[in-house]
Amino acid sequence: MTTNTTSTTPPPPPPARAGRREWTALGVLMLPLLLVSMDVSVLYFAIPAISADLEPSGTQQLWIFDIYAFVLAGLLMTMGSLGDRIGHRRLLLIGAAAFGTASLVAAYANSAELLIAARAVLGIGGATLMPSTMAMTRTMFTDPAQRAKAIGLWSGVMTAGIALGSVMSGVLVEHFWWGSVFLVNLPAMALLLILGPILLPESRNPAPGRFDLLSVPLSMAAVLPVVYGLKEIPSEGWNVRYVVSITLGLLFAALFVHRQRTTAAPMIDPALFRGRGFAPSVGLNLICAFGVFGSSYFTTQYLQSVLGKSALEAALWALLPSVPIGAAGPVATQLVQRGVNRAYVVTAGFAIAAAGFALLSLAGTDSLWLVLTACAVLAVGGVTVMSQIMDLAMGTAPVERAGSASSLMETGGEFGGALGMAVLGAIGTAVYRHEIPDSAPSVAHETLGGALAVADRVPGLATAAREAFTSGMQGAAIAGAVLLAGAAVLAAVTLRRVEVREQPHETPDEPRNLSPSGV
Repeated sequence: MTTNTTSTTPPPPPPARAGRREWTALGVLMLPLLLVSMDVSVLYFAIPAISADLEPSGTQQLWIFDIYAFVLAGLLMTMGSLGDRIGHRRLLLIGAAAFGTASLVAAYANSAELLIAARAVLGIGGATLMPSTMAMTRTMFTDPAQRAKAIGLWSGVMTAGIALGSVMSGVLVEHFWWGSVFLVNLPAMALLLILGPILLPESRNPAPGRFDLLSVPLSMAAVLPVVYGLKEIPSEGWNVRYVVSITLGLLFAALFVHRQRTTAAPMIDPALFRGRGFAPSVGLNLICAFGVFGSSYFTTQYLQSVLGKSALEAALWALLPSVPIGAAGPVATQLVQRGVNRAYVVTAGFAIAAAGFALLSLAGTDSLWLVLTACAVLAVGGVTVMSQIMDLAMGTAPVERAGSASSLMETGGEFGGALGMAVLGAIGTAVYRHEIPDSAPSVAHETLGGALAVADRVPGLATAAREAFTSGMQGAAIAGAVLLAGAAVLAAVTLRRVEVREQPHETPDEPRNLSPSGV
């Protein structure tokens, strides 16, 4: 007599929920993230004082301002992959030490060359901190609902930090000396170095393969020329030098992609893009950054040059649109957790951001509150999108590649922001030059700042230039609204059937390392 038995595989246990320790650790992680994002804009008001003290040349002044963002963008992919290999907590603490040391050197730099070098090291430190904070957030919050809330907070802090940086710079420079904008980094980095080993668990890919050294220069050669060209085009126009720079970067990008697809141990595993939802997330994140950061090219100039606000006044007014950002991510997360399809939430986010551009297209030369409202609507829509697609990307990526996944999303955001400023800036500039009177001096045809510089010698030029700039902003806003409306449709189509399928935290032959000690 034969007895048939049916064996069933028990369902996997539900993911552990994070407790007070993990939420406290998240608060610690938000400090370096806030400072890294603030350092993008922290020199807005410090540059005049630095110029008076260190007397840099024009080229040196540009490098003092830009080298941080260039190095940060160029090393994000490298540092994300490195964190997967050596451990995200270890890399985070190394980056915090480098960031703190470079901040101290920058604060007391006695030459432009030393300040440029310190800003470059700050960029290296920032490139280690950004993907590490996201990867560790993914590691600590394994419950999907809790992870979504944590990533929503991460997105809000990163976006708000850029706005806060310029305001903090103005306040500190007004009451202290320019080096104080760097010294504020030290307490947060010291706190991270003290509490990090206690609160943060270590995580790494237990079988990452060798580190592909050739991919490092290839990734930098792909990112830096493109970001450089895109950042310069809004102010300098489509100069041949910048077009060549972007072209070279794209060629190196093709070589980098080929390397990742053919080498045995790629820096960025192409398998990430086979995860359903990851590739759309990268693309949608880029488009969202295009709109959110591209709009800032106009709104900052509008507040200062059209409305006549001082730099500090403009920065303080610009804080108002940041107020609703804190609620956007959590509200979007709550909607998804209550059963609303994520595709609908992301689609709504893009539609809201498009409405912000539509409002901006209605602005006149004296529309302070309309412009601030438009910026707030844009920011709310942007954070709604970013929080959800970041959660989607991190949820579909294997935990062992959290650093690589995070760095790809952040690099896409850098590209999108630079591309948005270049394209929308070019549209606005074209309209401005078409609208400015032919009789105006040649310098007035280049920029609004150039027109205002000679306006006292040409009656009516200031009014004409402000109207021309506002027309350019309106044209760029219409283009932005059309793009983001198209992105809303794209999100609805590409994400409609995408569900987050949690990747396993370990494989049978490759146990993960998540102990606080890292061993």
